[in-house]
This record gives sequence, structure tokens and C-alpha cells, in this order.
Amino acid sequence: MTPVLKIGTRASRLALVQAESVQRSLNALWYATEIEKIQTAGDRILDVPLAQVGGKGLFIKEIEEALLCDRVHLAVHSAKDVPAFLPNGLHLAAVTKREDARDAIISRDHTRWDALPIGAVIGTSSLRRQAQLSAHRPDLRFVPLRGNLDTRLKKLSEGQCDAIVLAAAGLHRLNWRDRISDYLPVEISLPAVGQGALCIECKRDAMEANAAAACLNDAETACCIQAERAMLSLLEGGCQVPIAGFATVSDGHILLRGLVASTDGKRVIYAEQSGPASEAKQLGQTLANTLLERGAGGILTSI
Repeated sequence: MTPVLKIGTRASRLALVQAESVQRSLNALWYATEIEKIQTAGDRILDVPLAQVGGKGLFIKEIEEALLCDRVHLAVHSAKDVPAFLPNGLHLAAVTKREDARDAIISRDHTRWDALPIGAVIGTSSLRRQAQLSAHRPDLRFVPLRGNLDTRLKKLSEGQCDAIVLAAAGLHRLNWRDRISDYLPVEISLPAVGQGALCIECKRDAMEANAAAACLNDAETACCIQAERAMLSLLEGGCQVPIAGFATVSDGHILLRGLVASTDGKRVIYAEQSGPASEAKQLGQTLANTLLERGAGGILTSI
């Protein structure tokens, strides 16, 4: 039996808040826990866009290595940072209840999305956000924005951009709701796969860690993430491609929306699929094939 469950996490303020929420839940179940802060390549490389340096895996690779060598027993990730494919021996043991999955606008003068001036400069390093916002507002200009939330907010206050786009979930978890100028409807900015949810990753054969994680699993959110990730895995996309996917569950049925866009937002391929929540994985795969049939394959190949 493991005397203390060690929780691996990135060291950013938001990552620690997320890991601490999982720690509190496990402590309430009488598990003894410790948090292990691990610096990832994504935290070190801040002067290059993610699309140029490898994408999502940059934020979890070192943590997964710690799992595989038993330095930690559980890892807490933002689900949107987890690549479609995991290393052998690891799996997502649980998904916690999802926060608000929408993107949010923070502007220097609290201007709402529909009131941003012509030619406004938007800070974001997300090709998904840039492509979708460009499709709705071709006049907008975009500048790369990397770093933790504090760094991004500082760049906004310094005037490097007129507004920045962030995940609402992270701002909520940090109790920074008052900084949000506007929420972007999913019809304007469909969220990233997994956005707003936390995943707990473990070794498949780590019995106690898996048992502990299972206690925190939210079945409805897990179903949504399964559908979204099934779509992503078939499209084989990462940060280099503007891909969005967002699922909701109601009365045992799941609605999955998916999108693939060109980086300039001039081509946007959208589709949705619905069906029984018990068929989440199949729905994700079906939606991916629909997107490919409608032209997403050409976009993916060109990028």
C-alpha cells in the first residue's frame, strides 16, 4: 500500500490551484497526499509559439515521466493540455466535473467582444481562437501571447494588445471572474477539446492511485471528454492545427460539435453529431469522419 499519494503538477499558480482542489477532495476521503511541483518544457519555452515547438505534450511530458518512474502516483492536468495519445502504461483514470468551458475576453477598458474597435489587437497564441475570431472579425490583428496568466495580464496592462483571450475556467478557479470583460459564445469560439475539465492520469497498474482517482470521476464530464478526445485522436491534431471540439450531455444524450479551420480563418469546417451518451467514443469518431469528408482533411494536410 502506498503510504502517501504524491500528486504531480506544473508549478504555475493555476496548475497548483487545480492540483490543490484534487488534493482536498482526496484528503476528505482519508487519503494522505503530497503535491510534487514539476517544471515542464512548456513552462520553460516561452518565446516561441506552441505550434512551432511541439504543442500540447510540452505541458505534461516531464510529469508523465515522473508517473512512469513512480516519483508521483497521480498527475493533475488541464484536459485541453493532454495529447490525443498517451504513453504506454498510462491512462486517464478520472475526469473531474467540468467548469465553464467557454473562452473569455479580457480587455484593458472592459470592452465587450461586440464593441471591440476596428483593427483591435488581440493577444493569443491559440491558432484555434485566432482562426475562429478571424472568421467572425477579419479586421482583428493578433499577437502571440505565452506565459502564465499573471504574465499575460501584465502584457495587456502594458498596452501590448487591446484584449486577450483566455479559458474562462482558469479565471474562475483563480476567483478572477471580475476581470472578464465578456464570454465568447461557443458559436463564435468553439472551445478546445477538454477545455474546462481536469484529468487525473495514473499508471494503469497503480491500484491504489486508480482507486483514489475513481472516487473523483464525474461520469457526465468523462463522457463528454471521451467523445471529444475520440474526435481529436482520429483527426490527429495538436496545437499546430485549429481544431475545436465540445460535447454536452442532456437526458442521457450527447451533442458533440466539432470544427477544423485554416489558420487564417478563411476556411471553417463545422459539423455536429448527437446520440446516446453510452456511444460517446463512436460519436466522436463519426464526427471526425464527417469533418474529414467535408474538407477538413485538406486543411490538415496543408498544415
